[in-house]
Amino acid sequence: MKIFRQMKRLSAKNKPHMKEQSVQEQGNNEGLTGELEEDFQRIKQLFEGAADFAYREIEINASYSALILYLNGLVNVERMELHVIHPLVEANEKLPRRAEITIDDMKGVLSSAQVKQGTTFQEVIDQILAGGTILLMNGSKSALFISEQSWEQRSVDEPVSEAVVLGPREGFTENIRTNGSMIRRRLKTTKLKFEYMKLGSLSQTEVMITYLEDIAEHSIVEEVRSRLNRIEIDAIEDSGYIVEFIEDQPFSLFPQVLQTERPDRVAGNLLEGKVGILVANSPFALIVPVTFFEMMNSPEDYYGRFIMTSFIRFIRYLFLAVALLFPSIYIAVTTFHHELLPTNLIFSVAASREKVPFPAVVEALLMEITFEALREAGLRLPRPIGSTVSIVGALVVGQAAVEAGIVSAPLVIVVATTGIASFMFPSYPLTGAIRLLRFFMIFLSATLGFYGILLGIFFISVHLVKLRSFGVPYMAPIAPFHFNNLKDIFIRAPWWKINERPHETGKRNLKRLSSRKPKY
Repeated sequence: MKIFRQMKRLSAKNKPHMKEQSVQEQGNNEGLTGELEEDFQRIKQLFEGAADFAYREIEINASYSALILYLNGLVNVERMELHVIHPLVEANEKLPRRAEITIDDMKGVLSSAQVKQGTTFQEVIDQILAGGTILLMNGSKSALFISEQSWEQRSVDEPVSEAVVLGPREGFTENIRTNGSMIRRRLKTTKLKFEYMKLGSLSQTEVMITYLEDIAEHSIVEEVRSRLNRIEIDAIEDSGYIVEFIEDQPFSLFPQVLQTERPDRVAGNLLEGKVGILVANSPFALIVPVTFFEMMNSPEDYYGRFIMTSFIRFIRYLFLAVALLFPSIYIAVTTFHHELLPTNLIFSVAASREKVPFPAVVEALLMEITFEALREAGLRLPRPIGSTVSIVGALVVGQAAVEAGIVSAPLVIVVATTGIASFMFPSYPLTGAIRLLRFFMIFLSATLGFYGILLGIFFISVHLVKLRSFGVPYMAPIAPFHFNNLKDIFIRAPWWKINERPHETGKRNLKRLSSRKPKY
């Protein structure tokens, strides 16, 4: 009861603040009065304490004056002087001293490319915070919003997390407009749609939904809009914030949203009926829906020859099993199923483990956790020394542990091979899921041997089959089965054979090719 009374007191304390906030928001939605001094003082009061808030008054003629408002650092001052201030000064010299002037007349005076008009205080505040230049004039209940935004941004560079040998070298930046233009350059069609919205009550972060109108399912696009609109948070700092809000099952280890910093990958997925989500201040775009097999595909798979790509995919899936099961198989064999190894090999393993004081499961956990620590240390350290520390640390620690008799040499080989295998997956979130599941499989094999491994595989398979990404089965096209879509799963068929889009997302316009392989 005491807790409930405290909650009531806190609620009563917050009510006046909430009421004050709602009154303030309601006041901001009021229209401009047309009295320049009164409107300016009200806006200035809202930005009180903001050292970057700047303004300048310019006399138009004897009867009218204009006020320019902006935030330093978000506006290109040189362009503002060229397209806004200079035209206004020249207009002052040319206009009659007593002429009647309206805000619409100012539109013809300014030389900026984008000039909009607004009538409320809230619109003025939003435009100032977005980096716009505001023009107020006495006697006018409207304001002009001039787009002269400019701020420091990173140049287009090669993607760090998705490097390729063959293929485009450009990756997304933190500028959402630049990212949208990179997609537009690849898909020069009016069917490519962009929809903007703002998320975050304080950050007002721009979020852009992109899709191909004649290919994407209306139900998926509408579901994306609905899930984004339901997000209520004070700030969105990166696209990673959104992922957990829109996933079907956020408690699943497997990622249900594809994160990529490659515009070519976004364009390729849009052609398959997917929906892209771009977030301002983030170089990672989100793609939904997504399947497990798409997480295993690399962008480079579509730029090389199909024979080599198919072989690499086979290796990738083989080492998926290695990354997940190799340590648990070692534990099961050395603990329960010695008969599965050849006699000479079992003697060699037994001899190497003779001085090790721990059981195989403790030995494996010790090495796996150490390897994870080295991996994390390599990521967090500065780049010039990060890789050196992780490599040297692994060699020194592994060799010293074997010589000290803490772990056996075969287990070091197993853990090293497993670590190499986990680096082969194109999707970093999927790599994290496999790393965590490896510990789960280790515990099962230590208690039940191969029966535990089979039980773990069964549970993981059932979970994957039940999983959905925006309503699309995570294991499509295996479950449910679509034969035509198998051409781009475990192998990559020649381009002239991939004549249909994925059935789950592209059934509105399945046909991709107008003909088979051209004959010469």
